[in-house]
Amino acid sequence: MTEHFHILRQYRDALTAAGLFQGDNLSEEDLGIEVSSISHDSREVGIGTLFICKGAAFKEEFLGAAIEAGTCAYVSERPYDSFNAPCILVNDIRKAMAHIAPLYYNDVQSKLTLIGITGTKGKSTTTYFEKYILDDFLKAQEKPVSAVISSIDTYDGVQSFESHITTPETFALYKHFDNAVASGISHLTMEVSSQALKYDRTAGIQYDVGCYLNVGIDHISDIEHSDFDDYFSAKMRLFEQCDTAVINLDDDHADSVLAVARKHAGKIVTFSTRTEADLYGYDVSITADELTFRARCADFDETFSIGLHGLFNVENALAAIAIAHAIHIPLEYIKSGLKKARVSGRMEIFRAKQCPLLVIVDYAHNKMSFEALFESTLKQYPGRPISIVYGCPGGKAFGRRRELGEISGKYASVSYLTEEDAGQEAVSDISREIASHIAEQGGKYIIIDDRGEAIRTAIQEAPCDGIVLITGKGRETRQKRGKEYIDVPSDVDFVERFLYER
Repeated sequence: MTEHFHILRQYRDALTAAGLFQGDNLSEEDLGIEVSSISHDSREVGIGTLFICKGAAFKEEFLGAAIEAGTCAYVSERPYDSFNAPCILVNDIRKAMAHIAPLYYNDVQSKLTLIGITGTKGKSTTTYFEKYILDDFLKAQEKPVSAVISSIDTYDGVQSFESHITTPETFALYKHFDNAVASGISHLTMEVSSQALKYDRTAGIQYDVGCYLNVGIDHISDIEHSDFDDYFSAKMRLFEQCDTAVINLDDDHADSVLAVARKHAGKIVTFSTRTEADLYGYDVSITADELTFRARCADFDETFSIGLHGLFNVENALAAIAIAHAIHIPLEYIKSGLKKARVSGRMEIFRAKQCPLLVIVDYAHNKMSFEALFESTLKQYPGRPISIVYGCPGGKAFGRRRELGEISGKYASVSYLTEEDAGQEAVSDISREIASHIAEQGGKYIIIDDRGEAIRTAIQEAPCDGIVLITGKGRETRQKRGKEYIDVPSDVDFVERFLYER
């Protein structure tokens, strides 16, 4: 791992240079203290830790625990005079973290080829398409596979785990960078959420490529984004920190996005299903096993295949092709990587043995992804009845309850409403709210709080020629109940069990 030999003076100087320094109580001796680690979690503090007082839920007792554990100093937006400890005061703690982390990790992010992908839908799929492309290329060079940070999984060469947040906090993010470089990894692809951009988790990180997929009305709440303008402007911050901007011309807001990108990015590459894009896709065809299409740009006109269903995945594949081409990945690895690409819990299709019944497991969880999933399913399987199992999270994105209810009420023969990270809200309360909007569309619904039972019932009650969509959780193995995440079977586990029973 990176060797860290920085002293408090260097952190103070860096914060001063950034215009964040507000004062300190450091003596000349304090300024020479060596910082051995950085943390904003008092449970992870040891001798020599520089502790960060961060978050709306921060309590003075956390600082007390950190001092007792051996912190060498703390950084805060206010002094805590009850503790006799070295202190650096700043005017913005989140921005301060974005300067502390690269100093501690010796600008390790500059040693990676970094790809950041943002969008309301398709981030995870595009991220994994890109990872498969990169991995095919890197394996051919006998180099370690690429790192990935996504809402599905995280892999950095040292750690590999199921993710529960799209973009980690700043310190965790830099730790992943550090692990990757220490493991000999050269490329890292990550999802960049609007929350990460708004709250400066990624501030100061320069991406080789920043990719914009789309934007829809989502994440509007008191704890996320106040309105659409706030949401959209947060996503646009990605272009302030990328060398090449890759932009989807099929998005309704493409003109506005291009205007922002032209102010910041050194190069812009567009993709679309329209011929005016730098890279455009056409001649889409679907078989039982794969989806094929042609893609054309100034350098090639080739056929590509992906083993992932859903017509909307052509858009995600075009994005991955454009990114890979922008960083000079040879065409043969773009084609072979895409053909191999699989995304855990994304458009996974399961077939009953005794009848044509299909069950599709997907992460679709907002208006844009719901609409795309239904439209693609209706086009690919015309005339077949569709039922769906889903829920909505507690405490955030409240607009989804109306939007998803209206969509499933319009398209589904029956909606099974159930648990989906309800947190501190009652599952039944969330389900009833969704149900009211299904009813407005004349749709049928059944509320079953237990997710496994809801999936079992949907599969048992589906007609033989039916399609059952199970959305929101994919292969995730935890549910948020109260303030804790509880281990549970994944949707795929449930489907395999209940299809066998049927």
